[in-house]
Amino acid sequence: MSFRALVTQRAEDGSVTNAVEMFDDSRLPEGNVTVDIDWADLNYKDGLCLTGQGGLVRAFPHIAGIDFAGAVRESSDSRYRPGDAVVLTGWRVGETHWGGFSERARVNGDWLVPLPKGLSARDAMIVGTAGLTAMLAIIRLEAAGLAPSSGEVLVTGASGGVGSIAISLLARLGYAAVALSGRPENSDALTALGATRIVERAEFLAEAEKPLEPARWAGVVDCVGGNVLGKVLKQVKYGGSVAALGNTAGIGLNTNVLPFLLRGVNLLGIDSVMQPYGRRIAAWQRVAELFDISAYASLVEEVTLEALPEAAGRILRGEVRGRVLVNPKG
Repeated sequence: MSFRALVTQRAEDGSVTNAVEMFDDSRLPEGNVTVDIDWADLNYKDGLCLTGQGGLVRAFPHIAGIDFAGAVRESSDSRYRPGDAVVLTGWRVGETHWGGFSERARVNGDWLVPLPKGLSARDAMIVGTAGLTAMLAIIRLEAAGLAPSSGEVLVTGASGGVGSIAISLLARLGYAAVALSGRPENSDALTALGATRIVERAEFLAEAEKPLEPARWAGVVDCVGGNVLGKVLKQVKYGGSVAALGNTAGIGLNTNVLPFLLRGVNLLGIDSVMQPYGRRIAAWQRVAELFDISAYASLVEEVTLEALPEAAGRILRGEVRGRVLVNPKG
């Protein structure tokens, strides 16, 4: 049976193109579960895959899309039966294995989790890798001792998918969530999600650099890395922690040892790609219980497969706020 998919091709000169094509099930990669996809989403990594940047995709033709949600069509995995609602994030699907920018996918059952109760497939893609990563970061910060009574929690890159969902989750948990953003036009939306105040990124970075700066943050969810991460490390309170999960501001880290030696600051690396099944289930369940989907509605955009290349350019330029959902049947 045929289905539609956005196919990424690379020419001999290295140029990359994307076009919607019809595929047959026989062309799907190996896997023990076939899923009919209801919704996917667009992440920064997807933007890299669709434009051929970052070296993430090595074999062409390729179907990108690191997240998707839908219903099982066929399965030889005893955990899943036809009709079961499932969600997939990570495991390098959409990079080394064909992903969710399609009406159908075939994957390893170990990469799936059951769709949490209370979430639709569309809801799950509003959450997606972004929301799962935000929840994993908060779980790690709490395990390191963070509590609502500890003080303010800074979220960098707060206008993006991970950052905006982190603001919402922190607020629902009773934290004083402060949004650091380079997009002042999004201040009202971030306040509506629960941010107690907004810090403008340019002003934040313009402050004089010192080896150790005034202690301000009980914890930090850092979505951007680079010079922002280097600066916030110098501002974390004694015993506080920074959950690092992004690199849109660069992969470099300009810092010194004083925050770690004099304040006991913890730098926690957050990976959502290879998280084991049990941790994924726990994080998804917590998101389902906490995340206010309706409050996030104004930060959701829907696109078709045909519109994805244009949206990929926007997300790489930092012009997307919130989440972009992909309707493969649209």
